[in-house]
Amino acid sequence: MGTSPETEHPVKAFGWAAKDPSGIFSPFNGCRATGEHDVQLKILYCGVCHSDLHMAKNELGFTQYPMVPGHEIVGVVTEAGSKVEKFKVGDKVGVGCLVGSCRQCDMCDKDLENYCAKQILTYSMPYYDGTITQGGYSDIMVVDEHFVVRWPENLPLDIGAPLLCAGITTYSPLKHFGLDKPGVKVGVVGLGGLGHLAVKFAKAFGCTVTVISTSVSKKKEAMENLGVDEFLVSRDPEQMQAATSTLDGIIDTVSATHSLFPLVSLLKPEGKLILVGLPQSLEVPIFPLLIGRRAIIGSAIGGLKETQEMIDFAAEHKILPDVEMIHMDYVNTAMERILKSDVKYRFVIDIAKTLKAE
Repeated sequence: MGTSPETEHPVKAFGWAAKDPSGIFSPFNGCRATGEHDVQLKILYCGVCHSDLHMAKNELGFTQYPMVPGHEIVGVVTEAGSKVEKFKVGDKVGVGCLVGSCRQCDMCDKDLENYCAKQILTYSMPYYDGTITQGGYSDIMVVDEHFVVRWPENLPLDIGAPLLCAGITTYSPLKHFGLDKPGVKVGVVGLGGLGHLAVKFAKAFGCTVTVISTSVSKKKEAMENLGVDEFLVSRDPEQMQAATSTLDGIIDTVSATHSLFPLVSLLKPEGKLILVGLPQSLEVPIFPLLIGRRAIIGSAIGGLKETQEMIDFAAEHKILPDVEMIHMDYVNTAMERILKSDVKYRFVIDIAKTLKAE
């Protein structure tokens, strides 16, 4: 990377940014550069993730404004740097939550760039050249080829976009913790953007899937449309009591503050409750952990090798998110609806058709 890449490859990018903790998005112009190991892509679609909202409001404490979010990005390569080997102009590609890592540590050596101490997120973090990364609510972006995945020909570009965060966030812990085998009993807490994909992947692995939700209204959808085997209403003590010690593992996708005690009690001895949502704080129930040698574990996205594996698996098994397509100028309303869980189950912005420079 040069010290002043903008002078060599001036590239005008246009996107929508949050400019303060109000989280309101408005048009924004920025410059990016294409280095020798980079590809430039024309962004066609970008999913809207709950963490985009967290970051827009600086709820995680490290947002750098102005911030163009978006890390479920699908597009077409429009330029390739002189040393790019994996991609050429015209290739369909995806970019997820990472655009950089140290490439030298134990985690990077294991293809777990997502756990590198020097990882660079797709937006709102300093890049190698000192600029701040900007995400997919934009017409173009520039990314090191190592952090780009090849998009399968038979996977729809628009509907598939949320796989790049919501998909890998649920696929990775299912695989890593052995919850990917026929007959394994998997619980999924919350039937939203993450939860519905956890269900789809677990079913594709042959697991027996139980959804745990506060909303009995979601039971019909879960059982009939997603093929869920069991549905538990978490507010019903009798239902929860009857299911005590029945699950091998649970993927908890809920970002609101909630009690872990009843969830831990659903686990068999040595079962694992895996947190993939982003609640601001949770109380840890110690007693049921001790008496069952159970574990509460965190998991975040996946490395690039696993992300490519997940995308290829999704294409092979026809696993697609349920999405609502929106225009770029609808994004502020979309964020309000995400807060109310008023979307089935993921928004995708039609960037190419609706992002207009102003």
